[in-house]
Amino acid sequence: MSHQYDYIEMKFPSSAEHVGLIRLTLSGIFSRVGATYDQIEDAKIAVSEAVTNAVKHAYDEGEEGRILVGFAIYADKVEIIVSDKGQSFNYEEIKSELGPYNEDDNVNYLREGGLGLFLIDTLMDEIVVRKDPGVTISMTKYIDESQVHSDGETISNR
Repeated sequence: MSHQYDYIEMKFPSSAEHVGLIRLTLSGIFSRVGATYDQIEDAKIAVSEAVTNAVKHAYDEGEEGRILVGFAIYADKVEIIVSDKGQSFNYEEIKSELGPYNEDDNVNYLREGGLGLFLIDTLMDEIVVRKDPGVTISMTKYIDESQVHSDGETISNR
C-alpha cells in the first residue's frame, strides 16, 4: 500500500542564521495542511532545537558543513527530517534506516547545554534517530487531532 505524500527538501550552510527561514517554511507547510497554531508552534520549537543542535555540534570550527531539512507531507501528519550529514538522501531509504529514540541517546546527542531530544520528544508525536553517518532526526506531528487524542472528545461529537 502506498502512502501519498509530498516531499520538500531544503539544504543550507551550517549556520544559525538560517533557522528563521526554516521556521517560516514550516509555518507555510503546516498551515497548508490545516494545523492548529499550537501544532505549528510546537513543531517550530522542535525543528529549531534540532537545527541549532546540528549547527553547534556537527562540524568543526571553519568546516564547511551543510544541514538538510526534509518535510514529508501526508494527509494526516507532517514528518520533518533534520540531517547534518549534508548530502541529499532518499526519503524512503532513510526512513527504513531510522531507529526508535530511547533515553540513552539523549546523552550522546545533547553533548552540552540544550534540552535537545527530550524537548523534541515532548513537542512532537513521534521521533526516531540515526547516529551514523552524522545525526539524522525524524520527527512527526499528526495534524488530524483524532490520531493523537483517543478519548474521542472532539467538538463534532457533541
